[in-house]
Amino acid sequence: MKSNDVKTVSTNDAEHYNWGDACDGWHLLKGDDLSVIEERMPPGTAEQRHYHQRSRQFFYVLEGVATLELDGEVHTLRRGEGLHVPPGAAHQMRNDGAFDVRFMVVSAPRSHGDRIAAPLVRSGVE
Repeated sequence: MKSNDVKTVSTNDAEHYNWGDACDGWHLLKGDDLSVIEERMPPGTAEQRHYHQRSRQFFYVLEGVATLELDGEVHTLRRGEGLHVPPGAAHQMRNDGAFDVRFMVVSAPRSHGDRIAAPLVRSGVE
């Protein structure tokens, strides 16, 4: 890779997309083998519970408090905390708090096109 192919990136100039009811995402790195996304979830929002057949992911909270349910176990992630989600593990990120949550999602290989809906967990998750 030539040095002129490398550039800094931020949410100001990254490809933006909307998801869910009112959530935002920014593709900071969009490769087939590696994806790095920053996302924002307002209070009361959640993604659909799902899993990936091939992709492993790492969720890392930048600000706020996130709830990440992973295979029926609920994890509370605060600023500066992260959690690995292996392939095949059903999961759901939620914002049960009163303030926005901003977090990074690192996926290898990229998770787009590798998302399979999973039923909601009834016990242990409210």
